[in-house]
Amino acid sequence: MPTYEYICTKCGYEFEEFQSISAEPISICPKCNGRVERKISAGAGLVFKGSGFYITDYKNKENKSGSKQPSNKKSDS
Repeated sequence: MPTYEYICTKCGYEFEEFQSISAEPISICPKCNGRVERKISAGAGLVFKGSGFYITDYKNKENKSGSKQPSNKKSDS
């Protein structure tokens, strides 16, 4: 269920309401009984919950020791 943001056109009070998508929008301000409008927002975005999201998960697998060793191999040609 999404969280909707509202603003009162009379007193300017801003509040959030956790509602189902099929619920009717709130039309009356809980503070002054004025008219409210639902704000358009970007939403919550991407949220990672739980363990397992570490910066080291995407490190280069070739360089595990942290320092790059120069190659001392010579070709025999």
